[in-house]
Amino acid sequence: QVQLVESGGGLVQAGGSLRLSCAASERTFSSYDMGWFRQAPGKEREFVTRISRSGGSTWYTESVKGRFTISRDNNKNTVYLQMTNLKPEDTAVYYCAADRSMVPSTTPSYYDYWGQGTQVTVSS
Repeated sequence: QVQLVESGGGLVQAGGSLRLSCAASERTFSSYDMGWFRQAPGKEREFVTRISRSGGSTWYTESVKGRFTISRDNNKNTVYLQMTNLKPEDTAVYYCAADRSMVPSTTPSYYDYWGQGTQVTVSS
């Protein structure tokens, strides 16, 4: 069982930046691809980005390309999401998730473990 704990959310003005962190309890953290998803009120959970277990491959949804960067530190069992040039439409609860499979997926149900989420609010 992998426990994931997100942190770093908050309130920021449009154009600002935030860095989210997700710490994993599992020493085999490097055996999982990691993803970030977000869910706005009244909307379905949507894929944001994913990073392979080695960190060598990343995938982004189109709306965040060039603004968000996913990275990981396997020595610290932590995955990060650097968010810049934030927009009001980025407002959501952000979740990190772990996937045993190496097949990249944007579908939430394919991920095996989830954190509790951290709120990001971008004011205009």
